[in-house]
Amino acid sequence: MSGRRRWAGWVLAGFVAGSLFPFYWAFTVGSREPGARVSTPLPGGHFLANARRVFDTVPFWQALGNSVLVSAAVAASTVVFATLAGFAFARLRFPGRDRLFGIVVAGLAVPTQLGIIPLYRAMADLGWAGGLQAVIVPNLVTALGVFLMRQYTVSAVPAELVEAARVDGCSPWGAFRHVCVPAVGPAAAFLGVFTFMTSWNDFLWPLVALDADHPTIPLVLERLQSGHYVDYSLVLAGTTLATIPVLIVFVAFGRRITTGIGQLP
Repeated sequence: MSGRRRWAGWVLAGFVAGSLFPFYWAFTVGSREPGARVSTPLPGGHFLANARRVFDTVPFWQALGNSVLVSAAVAASTVVFATLAGFAFARLRFPGRDRLFGIVVAGLAVPTQLGIIPLYRAMADLGWAGGLQAVIVPNLVTALGVFLMRQYTVSAVPAELVEAARVDGCSPWGAFRHVCVPAVGPAAAFLGVFTFMTSWNDFLWPLVALDADHPTIPLVLERLQSGHYVDYSLVLAGTTLATIPVLIVFVAFGRRITTGIGQLP
């Protein structure tokens, strides 16, 4: 048994090292002088200078604020609406429930790229094209979030418990607040962090929908690579800076993430 534990520990250590290596390598290259070759795996001493060049080259702070606003708004709205829809699909009876849920599941098979043109036309007709609302409103809830919360609610919230709450005088909203919300907390936390990450890294739709005055982090990182010569120390310094907020989110919600993953159906 001790040999198996030792083997499992080495596998886990290798997995952790492999996961952290890209971050370490980005910091190492980002701490070098412009155009310098990476001859050793040790970081250089120019990261702060390269970070200042990032701030001088692109509107990094504005993009950081926009990305935090968009990602936080999308994550919060997705958790709220997906939890409500998941409870309705799992524990409420209403006409067309199964057909509507089938449409949600079918939406998982539709590539995002197919909806870009009609979605952009809709944003333009509303006068939202170019602004942050064009990337927030279309992502207020996702089919994946509804599907995940519905499946979790089925396993975590017994139908008998909801019926007992209704017998005691709870309305559907009361049953949702007092019975469903406490039970689905781990899955909601996982969905929130997953949605935050997805929105933070989204590149294609913000590239289409936003103008130059409303950049997000992926868009300003792309600007660092424009031109015939790519300064990788500059690009990877910006990438390292853009990773810091994501690491903060993981450190803050790491335990909830692992708990949510462990309890997923």
